[in-house]
Amino acid sequence: MNALNQPIDEPKTDQPARPGTRLSPHGAIIHPTAHVAASHFEAWTEVGEGARILNSTFEAYAYCDRFADIANTTVGRFSNIAAMTRIGPTDHPFTHAAQHHFLYRSSYYWDDASDDPAFFAARAARRTVLGADCWIGHGAIIKPEITVGIGAIVAAGAVVTKDVSPFMIVAGCPAQPIRARFSQPVIDRLLALSWWNWDHARLRTALEDFRSLSAEAFLEKHGA
Repeated sequence: MNALNQPIDEPKTDQPARPGTRLSPHGAIIHPTAHVAASHFEAWTEVGEGARILNSTFEAYAYCDRFADIANTTVGRFSNIAAMTRIGPTDHPFTHAAQHHFLYRSSYYWDDASDDPAFFAARAARRTVLGADCWIGHGAIIKPEITVGIGAIVAAGAVVTKDVSPFMIVAGCPAQPIRARFSQPVIDRLLALSWWNWDHARLRTALEDFRSLSAEAFLEKHGA
């Protein structure tokens, strides 16, 4: 199973849990001020105050903080998305004579004009993918059709225009690699271990080790 697949024992739901309750194995806690459309949430997920989520999937344990704006994105398991982020921002038809949204939201302006379904379909198809356990810092922007690798860190305020390798730290505008979190042998072992695919009970059993051990010591103890 790869990092963007979901284990068969994790329940799924399209129905959010009642706001204010504990995180749940049955779906998401969605803040009552959030705006959510055409999106799907797995177990233990959370959407913060004022967030806007469109045509996206939150895999198990992923969350976003206040006023995150996420469109056309697969948010991988355990993704950590800070406040004020913009992921998969929608685009305009800038190669045309005009780029204003009267071109595709035409019904807003004329009673006899319809919206442009082909434009919206093309926009929705430009998927952004966040790998498991990535960390997207405050105010970062990640462009459409970008993949952020497993365990990567996107620094606060970064603008990501190219794919990010697993466990890489990127920063700046446009974002550039700063350094890897670990040596390549440790990265390879973490990818082989794939703890992000463990079931809920196994995660609980290893909780103290996650808290207290370095990545290398954790790998030694848990067999990768």
